[in-house]
Amino acid sequence: MTGSRSHRTLKASASFACAAFFGALTVAVSPCARADVVAYLVNVHVRPGYNFPNADAALSYGYGICDKFVAGRGFPDVMGDVRADFNTSDDFQASYLISQAVNELCPAQIWQLRNTAAHYQSPPGVTP
Repeated sequence: MTGSRSHRTLKASASFACAAFFGALTVAVSPCARADVVAYLVNVHVRPGYNFPNADAALSYGYGICDKFVAGRGFPDVMGDVRADFNTSDDFQASYLISQAVNELCPAQIWQLRNTAAHYQSPPGVTP
């Protein structure tokens, strides 16, 4: 009877250890960021100033911004592209579109955006 009891105790201890390990592993591994197309469209397509003809055009432009960061382009370069594309000297308008695209369509690029945006200053003649 003692052997059976120690076998059950060992089995229960092993089960508890496995559960604790996988529970800790689940907490330690953060979930992957996921794109949110609807949030991007609500925040960009509906917002005045960009005048996208339709949702597909807005998404295409946003994914184009993502592709630029994936390719290693920096925030100042992408800002220049967006200002030129929308014929604006308003850095807020450009940075809003960039941040919405990266945050909502390609969240894996947030680190690239943040690293290349550090210490950014608007060029002369551009409204910050």
